[in-house]
Amino acid sequence: MNILELAGVVKTYPTHPPVYALAGVDLKVAEGESVAILGRSGSGKSTLLNVLGLLDEPTEGTYRLLGTDTGDLSGASRDAFRARSLGFVFQESHVLGHRTVRENVWLRLAISGVPHGERRELVEGVLGRVGLTHRADAPGRLLSGGEKQRLAVARAVVSRPRVLLADEPSGNLDDSNTEQVLDLFAEQAAAGVAVVVITHDSRTAAWADRTCVLVDGKITEAGPR
Repeated sequence: MNILELAGVVKTYPTHPPVYALAGVDLKVAEGESVAILGRSGSGKSTLLNVLGLLDEPTEGTYRLLGTDTGDLSGASRDAFRARSLGFVFQESHVLGHRTVRENVWLRLAISGVPHGERRELVEGVLGRVGLTHRADAPGRLLSGGEKQRLAVARAVVSRPRVLLADEPSGNLDDSNTEQVLDLFAEQAAAGVAVVVITHDSRTAAWADRTCVLVDGKITEAGPR
């Protein structure tokens, strides 16, 4: 079953002449599949991730997510769909510095609508999985770069999303922490989550089931691991 499908997706910006950030992208990602998106700066990777994450809309083409044509969704429906079905790991971790590690994860569950009684077990479980139990009461501003990235991963997966989107998830991590994060992503895929990772890291690309290369807003190569 395909979790997400892009067909002829174009994204332009109204400059003179128009800039084609995406120039006709076709992409399908199945349940439980991991896909690495490769490409140089300016190739359209970030725009593609924003479209997949319902943070931006295509100028042309269709994007179906969990069988729903996202072009038919209202703004409020898109927000609800995003909160319920998608998990994000951004290149900048966006950790809430004035909140503790535990609170950062707890708030993600609240936004996703997870029942209050289920949250504590989920929070403690995911913090243990990313090696942050001992930092649970530390404010986010005191975390190292690697710890912030691991917290971002914890927030992304704790609500059990159907799709996990990650932008350079290993960018601030050493080899050991990178392996830990990729193991967690693999667990998500094994549970049926579709995982899409934008990366320059050869280890992350080699880990994925399939790689796609973006050049000038088009996928020019795709292949299995």
